Amino acid sequence: MAGERQYSRTPVPRVSRGEQPFIEALAVRYRGALMRFFERRAPQLKSDTDDLTQEVFVRLASRRECQPIEHVDGYIFQTASSVLADRARRQAVRAADKHVCYDEGEHAVEDFSPERVLLAREQVAMVRTVLERLPDRVRAAFLLHRFEELSYSEIAKRLGVSVSSIEKYISQALKELTAARMEGDL
Repeated sequence: MAGERQYSRTPVPRVSRGEQPFIEALAVRYRGALMRFFERRAPQLKSDTDDLTQEVFVRLASRRECQPIEHVDGYIFQTASSVLADRARRQAVRAADKHVCYDEGEHAVEDFSPERVLLAREQVAMVRTVLERLPDRVRAAFLLHRFEELSYSEIAKRLGVSVSSIEKYISQALKELTAARMEGDL
C-alpha cells in the first residue's frame, strides 16, 4: 500500500533468550524504524525517543521465554506500543506535566553546614532566654500573636485585657528582642 513502510522479511536468526549478538542484530536492524515509530506516535516525546527505543531492547533482552520469536517485526512493534502505553500511564499517574525542573536560580540553596546549624541553635536559645525574662502576660501575648497567629482582639479576649494592652505587650516584647539583637545576643 502507498505510504506504508515495508519491513524486510529476511530471516532473523532464531536465537533464544538474552544472547547478546541477537539483540545487537535487532538493534542495528530496527533502531531507526523504532525511532520513527515513536516520533510519529508521540511527537511530544521527541526528546525521549532514544530512551523509549532502548527500553524496547531492554525488554527483548530480558524476556523469559525460551521459544524463539516467530514474527520479529510484529513482536518488536507490539513491544514498542507497550513501552509507549506504559510511559503514558506512568506520566499520568505521576502528573509529569505538572513537575518543575530544579533550577538553582529559582530555588533557594540552603547551607546546612554544622557551623550554621550551631549558630541557629544558639540564636534560638537566646530568643528563648529573652522571652523567658519577659513578664508572663507580655510573653503570652507575643507567643499567641507570632506563633498562634491570633489577632490582637482574640488575644485580648483570651487574656481578659483590652486590645490596647495587647498592643503595648507586643511592643514591649519586640523592644526587648530588638535590644538583645543590637547588643549582639541574637
